[in-house]
Amino acid sequence: MPRWDPHAPQRLIDAALTLFAEHGYDDTTVLDIAQRAGLTKSTFFRYFPNKRDVLFGEDALTERLVSAIAAAPATATPFESVAGALEALGQEVFTSDYRTFAARRRAVIDTHPDLQEREALKAIKLSASITDAIERRGTPALTARITAELGMLLLKITYEQWSDQGDDATCAQEYSEVARHVLGELRTVLSASY
Repeated sequence: MPRWDPHAPQRLIDAALTLFAEHGYDDTTVLDIAQRAGLTKSTFFRYFPNKRDVLFGEDALTERLVSAIAAAPATATPFESVAGALEALGQEVFTSDYRTFAARRRAVIDTHPDLQEREALKAIKLSASITDAIERRGTPALTARITAELGMLLLKITYEQWSDQGDDATCAQEYSEVARHVLGELRTVLSASY
């Protein structure tokens, strides 16, 4: 095996998800993951500091959302800038190839309280970053915070519906399509009089 394998991170992720599903998160070790991937334990640590980071690796999502919000037209309302950024994730992050990973990742997280806590902390940080990005567009702090929280709700529901579709490409909607549908539902709720 060559010293450097450009596909090692993906092999480690695939091996980890398979082992987490077969044996549970707690009963899977870093060594188990490396061996299943046909790599060494030191190779694992070259890419991930621990097995949890296989699920919570680098945070490209925050950077893309913040950049998309900043790039929204000056005429866009705070919510339009967030909605557009979330919809754009379907082209940049949540591609059809990513859907299988997303579903497998969610299945592991949903069965482990510590991982659920980590996911919640990640969402809090993402919400704060979105709030800051909206404020930098000149939006008052409270409006920015409310908009960010609505955006997080939209992201959560869209991600769940999109990743729950499974691998059947004939019936699966793209992330952007699901985002538009959920956004439409949210707008209906917000415009309804109570």
